[in-house]
This record gives sequence, C-alpha cells and structure tokens, in this order.
Amino acid sequence: MNDLTELFWQASLDEIKQGYLYHKQADEFVCLICGKSFANGVIYPHQEQLYEARKYIAIHIAEQHHSTFEVLINLDKKLTGLTDHQKIILELFYQGHADNEIAKTLNTGSTSTIRNHRFTLREKQKQAKVFLAIMELLGEQTPKKQTFIDIPRSSKMVDDRFVITEEENKKILSTCFKQGLSGPLTLFPPKEKKRVAILRHLLTNFEMGKSYTEKEVNSILQQFYPDYVLLRRYLIDYGFMDRTQDGSSYWVRN
Repeated sequence: MNDLTELFWQASLDEIKQGYLYHKQADEFVCLICGKSFANGVIYPHQEQLYEARKYIAIHIAEQHHSTFEVLINLDKKLTGLTDHQKIILELFYQGHADNEIAKTLNTGSTSTIRNHRFTLREKQKQAKVFLAIMELLGEQTPKKQTFIDIPRSSKMVDDRFVITEEENKKILSTCFKQGLSGPLTLFPPKEKKRVAILRHLLTNFEMGKSYTEKEVNSILQQFYPDYVLLRRYLIDYGFMDRTQDGSSYWVRN
C-alpha cells in the first residue's frame, strides 16, 4: 500500500505492538513493517497447515521481521527517543536476562545500577502515556489544516524541513503542480521544505513492497519533470526510496 507511513502513525498502540492492522476499506490485514497485505477471507497455506489472514500475518511478521520489538527498537533514535545505551539495556531486558547478568554483560559491576535503569525506563513509560493522552486530546481540538503531514519512518534527516502542516502542504503542491497533482511539476524549488512536500507526493506513484528498475523509476518521474535524475537522487537522499549498490533495483523505504 502506498500510504504505509500514514497507516503506521494512525495505528493504535495495540496495532503497532502486534505489527499489523485491519484495513476496513480494503478488507485486508496490512503489515505495518513492510506493507504486505493479506486479504480477509482468503486461506493461506504454510508448512502443510491452512491459516486465516489474521493468523497468517502473525506468521509473516515472525518469519520475515523476527519480532515487532526488534523492528521498533531499531528505528531511528529520533523516533524512539532512546539512547544507544538504553536500547542495549532494553534488548537485554526483553531477552529475559536477570539484573546481575546484565551488569556483567555491560561491565557496570553493580546490579543496583541496572535496577535504577529499570526504574528510569518505567518512569519514562508513565510520562509517555500521559504525553500521548495530552497529544491525542490536543489533536481532537486542532483543525485538520493545522496538523502536520506524516514523514517516512526511515527518513535520514528528520528536522525542521519536515515540519509542514496540511495547509502548507496543500499550498505548496497547488503552486508547483499548476495543472493538478497528476500533471507536470512546474518547478523544483530551492527551498527544502517545498522539496519535501513534492517528493512526498511523487512517492505516491510507487507501490510499497515493489522493486523497480532504474529505467522504470525514470519513466515514472519523467512524467512529472524533465530532470528525472534530480528527482530520483533526492528521493534517495531524503530517505523516501532506497536502492541496491549497483543501482539495479529501487524500492520505497518503509
């Protein structure tokens, strides 16, 4: 699905924890990690067993992504808010190691230090719950045009260039795509915020989970702008797309 980033951020806490959600309009279960979808009502075979879509997507996540915990904790620290040290400790906690074992592994020499880390992280969890409730209440009062657009989880540079409201995004696109969003790009402006809005829109022309040759990418981008090489480079540089080292395959980053 093209709107995986939006689905991820709109998913509930329970849906993010399980790694998938049910997309009511499409009547399918969608993996929030890679975007692969499984149609509701279809029976999927696996190791001589048959599974309904809801159970099969859980198998998919376990086999393809190992665990949702592993995926989430390896997201960019700008998204998790975790230091490298906290990340290591959480991984050891998740693996079930005792405090004294973790102390030895990390060479801290004291189990009390590890207990303090447990306490600090639990306090952080409480703060996160309160903050989440505050932001959800705020979101209910904030007009749609004042909310911010979603950005890719994998973006390499999450900074003020991505701070774009829905209203700003609409204005940028209407200015740069004067013949409509499916029409040509009038100009590729120097301001990075405008470029982010344009690249984000162009990305909707590519399917999540599909690999493209360089020629296919060029063909799609050329419909919008003569300098398709420039657009292709920026899609990579801004973390919207990725490619193999030899440039033989391109795909949307999730």
